Amino acid sequence: MSKIKRKRKKDAELPQYRWALRIFFIAVALSAALSLASESALTGAGIAAALLVLTGFIGLGILFDIIGVAVTAADERPFHSMAAHKEPGASEAITLLRNAGRVSSFCNDVVGDICGIVSGTTAAVIVARLQLLLDVHSVLLGAGVTAVISGLTIGGKALGKSLAINQSTRVVFLAGKLLHVFHRFSK
Repeated sequence: MSKIKRKRKKDAELPQYRWALRIFFIAVALSAALSLASESALTGAGIAAALLVLTGFIGLGILFDIIGVAVTAADERPFHSMAAHKEPGASEAITLLRNAGRVSSFCNDVVGDICGIVSGTTAAVIVARLQLLLDVHSVLLGAGVTAVISGLTIGGKALGKSLAINQSTRVVFLAGKLLHVFHRFSK
């Protein structure tokens, strides 16, 4: 391989390494933030509050999974017309679609995995509190809670995937609108 071809190949690979490094640091920071939020919400909280935190993390994981799938399934063309008419969120939706690989990686892998891990930690807290409350020290309780959480997460994501594929334009447009509102308030 000539020097020029090697340099081009190296230049093409460099952004991938930068993206992987950037996503690593984002994942560490986001994981720490969500874990701290979970820990502070669960400290001294009862089982009902722990279930609410757990439901929130399962829902967040499903929501981001829907967005991650939708950006890979949606077509960019309808958003050009919306952007030409200055509809809020259309240009953000185009940006999401043009970066579909990275958006999908962030939504499905980073947020989805972190929510799964934090859900597992929350489940452990719920099992420990149930064992104390019921004065039961059975492995079956932990297995049962884990099975229900897995079923809710997997079932929710399965429903979400079909929604994301069938309503991809709508999902991406809603995500674009949310980003538009976020950008307006963060200025």
